[in-house]
Amino acid sequence: MNLAEHRADSRPDTRARIQAVALELFTEHGYDATSLREIAERLGVTKAALYYHFKSKEEIVDSFSADHFDKIKELVEWGQQQERTPQFRREFLLRYSEQLYRGQHHQIMKFFHQNQPAIKHTQNGARMKEVFIQVINLLADPVASTPTERLRAGLAVMSLHASWLLLENEQITDDQRREASVEVALELIDRPA
Repeated sequence: MNLAEHRADSRPDTRARIQAVALELFTEHGYDATSLREIAERLGVTKAALYYHFKSKEEIVDSFSADHFDKIKELVEWGQQQERTPQFRREFLLRYSEQLYRGQHHQIMKFFHQNQPAIKHTQNGARMKEVFIQVINLLADPVASTPTERLRAGLAVMSLHASWLLLENEQITDDQRREASVEVALELIDRPA
């Protein structure tokens, strides 16, 4: 790689471009069927330039998953400092929804959904489940809540995630998709035990 190519490929946005293109290819063709060469070609860079940032497909998945999980973790940490009131649960779900609709969450969820066999036993698969449980525990205390309340909390969170899959072919905007999922989530969480 020459100096000019190195400078162009070491820009901070290059990492994000690689993540976006890889995510796009993984959801189009599948994780197993996508090679680093194809990612480099789609980006218009050499494979060596791609290796400068990521040595494997696993590293790319780890990077975009870690970025996503870190943002959710920050929200969970905020939630753990709050008193568990009905207002908190509503606020938490609204913040959680906002986080999901920023960035590439829906593409990441689509990737995980479409590539379950490839990532099932990876660290990211386990981490995703762990974060999901932490979110549910904030909405319905695992000791003090009834099984029904915990199920409602889980379904409320899942409605925010599932809107991208269940309403994928609907002729609606992202904002309308988000509004529908938030409405369902709040109805579930607000329902009396």
